[in-house]
Amino acid sequence: MSNNNAAIVEIAQTASRFSSSIVLQAENKYIDVKSILGLFTTLVSNQSYELHVHGSDAEEAKKALSEVFQKHGLHFTVVEE
Repeated sequence: MSNNNAAIVEIAQTASRFSSSIVLQAENKYIDVKSILGLFTTLVSNQSYELHVHGSDAEEAKKALSEVFQKHGLHFTVVEE
């Protein structure tokens, strides 16, 4: 679980650099990626996630978070709306 903690902290810190709304969807739960607590209760490495990003810096946020997710081996898709 310790590598997961590093992933959670890095994801939240990365998300916090952006003004966009960044939400992770896991099954029927929606988590604000800027909330470390929300990530702790949801992020498990064998699950697949959808990343929803809305806002003025959404493109940069998607790119930065995609890199963090890949680095930690998390399965995700970025939802293009």
